[in-house]
Amino acid sequence: MGGVQLIAALLLIYVAATALWPLLRLFTLAFAPSDSGETLGLMQDTLSSRAFRRAFWNTLWASLGSVLISTVLGTALALATGLMRLPGQALASFLALSPVLIPSQIMALAWIELMGSGSVILGPLGLAPAPGQPNPLYSAAGVAWLLGIEHMPLVFIAVRAALAGVPADLVEAARIAGSGPGRITRRVIMPIAFPAMLAGAVLAFAAAIGNFGVPALLGIPGRFTMLTTLIYQRLNGFGPSVIGNVAVMALVLVAMALAALALRQMLQRRLAVPLHAGRVFGGFVLGPRRWGIALLVWAVLVCLSVLPIIALTATALVPALGVPLGLETASLSNFERAWASPAVRRAFANSFALAGAAGALSAIVAILLGWLAVTARSRLARAVSWLADTAFVVPGTVLAVAMILVYLRPLPLLNISLYGSFAILLIAYLGRFLPMALRPVEAAIAASDPALDEAARIAGAGPLRRIMRIAAPALAPSAFAGAVLIFMTAVNELTLSALLWSAGNETIGVQIFSMQYEGNSTGAAALSVMVLLLVGGLVLLTDLLGRRLPPGALPWRAPG
Repeated sequence: MGGVQLIAALLLIYVAATALWPLLRLFTLAFAPSDSGETLGLMQDTLSSRAFRRAFWNTLWASLGSVLISTVLGTALALATGLMRLPGQALASFLALSPVLIPSQIMALAWIELMGSGSVILGPLGLAPAPGQPNPLYSAAGVAWLLGIEHMPLVFIAVRAALAGVPADLVEAARIAGSGPGRITRRVIMPIAFPAMLAGAVLAFAAAIGNFGVPALLGIPGRFTMLTTLIYQRLNGFGPSVIGNVAVMALVLVAMALAALALRQMLQRRLAVPLHAGRVFGGFVLGPRRWGIALLVWAVLVCLSVLPIIALTATALVPALGVPLGLETASLSNFERAWASPAVRRAFANSFALAGAAGALSAIVAILLGWLAVTARSRLARAVSWLADTAFVVPGTVLAVAMILVYLRPLPLLNISLYGSFAILLIAYLGRFLPMALRPVEAAIAASDPALDEAARIAGAGPLRRIMRIAAPALAPSAFAGAVLIFMTAVNELTLSALLWSAGNETIGVQIFSMQYEGNSTGAAALSVMVLLLVGGLVLLTDLLGRRLPPGALPWRAPG
């Protein structure tokens, strides 16, 4: 067991360096005294400031508004795709999940182009704002709307999973009693799905309060400041000198997220409906009515997921904003100019290197940690596995601030500072995205037969040899899928990068945000379309592995 404990201890150091230590330092700083020595003075000064109070209430109300949108849309789409045998059901489910696959800054940019005065969709219908009028999305309502759409898949996945476990016996009993599909849905199915719906709604709230891309692209132009954008503006304007005040704001964000997650756990424990194992309900057969319902569902999905991408692509094809798209005006010049930019090419190289390294290293660590926690049953490894979720649960802005705090000063012995370097971005990515590879690997281990490992242990094989010769080959598909998911997420990452990038270390997410912020909307749209094509290719690649992975390893292959 000595080898097992040694490896587990090394993994603890890894998780501590990439997440735990920075976050602990950040939270400790938030409780520091003020310059005058007053106990908790730093916290009192920050919490009493007018800017903080405004950002706090904006964050709370926008997040609550977004939860209402996420819950209504996510539940309705889950019921439609999970209970009704509609034409194109698989594609409809994928479109409902597409917001979770598209980076938030690209989704925000797509909706900006859809709702703007030059919209190729709303313009011909006479619904676009008049030239010179502000985009309606640059408002509190716009932020809440887009946050609601982005986090709607969290409710959708939760409700679909609950619907996949509805016993067929209950539905058949209700049918025998004379109830139709509508009454069965209201009186039988919804009470079963209600706890999952609430849990998904709370998770959507936790995600909304930590979102940066949407508030940055919509809230900053609309003068609607949320906590994530206030942290960004303070650090961007004053630098590390305000790290103490920013640490307090970060602590408030974490407290809000943890309160939401604790509420989710309580709801799941108290409202869970025990169901007996057996045949599950496969859905209603609606006859001719299904075509009308299918038309309505597809209309909603097209409006939410397809039209914004069409508007974004149209903007990328015109030479300048305000120029109507046509055969004479359409060109690829924006794509050519974007790719000709050294900063854009450098951003692609940096993002690919960061995302690739984060995916590969996280996959290796996931195999080691998963094997130690599940197969070797190391208590230390199980604790490390649980602690690895910390950096994934806290808002990305909080982790970025923590990284600045710890790695701003020169490292002991090495006497070098990682602040503003490629390395600090990689460390943040490693801490943030490890659970995306670890959870599929642990699920694969739990579903596997431990006989081979037990036989190797009896034969005298040590931990490393068993990992290399038995566990690694068997877990490679799950680890690879996790690595691709990490790559797909990290290559477009903005929240961490917005606070940690420096000249020469730009990322794709930062480049899109900067181009839009500087007024180069057509260039930002072209770069966004290029990224969407990349994401689409990665989704197809990962989906090829889906049939060999445990249920739930891929978000768009959710149960049901």
